[in-house]
Amino acid sequence: MRFAILGSGSRGNSTLVHSHNSYVLIDCGFSLREAERRLARLGVVPAQLDAVLVTHEHSDHVQGVELLARKHGVPVYYSAGTGRGLRKPVAAQGLLVDGERLVLDALEVTVVQVSHDALEPTQFVFDDGRKRLGVLTDLGEATPGVLAHYRGLDALVIEANHDSNMLAAGPYPYHLKARVGGVRGHLNNRQSAELVMELACSGLQHLVLAHLSEKNNNPWLARACFTNVLGCDADWLQIADQQQGLEWQAIA
Repeated sequence: MRFAILGSGSRGNSTLVHSHNSYVLIDCGFSLREAERRLARLGVVPAQLDAVLVTHEHSDHVQGVELLARKHGVPVYYSAGTGRGLRKPVAAQGLLVDGERLVLDALEVTVVQVSHDALEPTQFVFDDGRKRLGVLTDLGEATPGVLAHYRGLDALVIEANHDSNMLAAGPYPYHLKARVGGVRGHLNNRQSAELVMELACSGLQHLVLAHLSEKNNNPWLARACFTNVLGCDADWLQIADQQQGLEWQAIA
């Protein structure tokens, strides 16, 4: 199995997972043209995609989903709540249900509902029979389902959205600060690092920090927090950014 990130942040999110002949895209928060360009950078064309899994209906995750599905015939999966929240409706190949295991050719995907300010948001754990990858962003707290499903991973992409001090002192109005920092908002650096510690994934080959806020975080603060909490090598941590995302990472 391997994975790559087309881009991650408040202006667009998308992650690509590949195993054998299976390509699965998580979200498409970019315009169709930009998504095609970013896929091409990774050596992939939309016709190769087996599915798009939509985590939730916010625009930075769904901007290009409808056009991608319509132009290239890519099957789309989302929860019933996410479907109700889509501003540009797209027919679902299947509705995602918390705890279900969805088989997409060589990949088995476990659907995990999370706590976020959306109608029925989900995240995913991928298993190709040998290795397990967890993708976990856009959540305000670690629910029992997260703690149950995200243990024993070989690779993890996890949200490190904001630094609490930067958020408190930043330009957001109070109500938005409360929303971002609340249990249906986003994990801050320390919450995220402590969650990784609690998951006790001692066999992690890759730990990628994602969905960093451009106004309320910066890479060196996130990296410093994780190295302090986990005691890991700072150079081992990887950070997915908005422009370049993250190149292919193989899970051996």
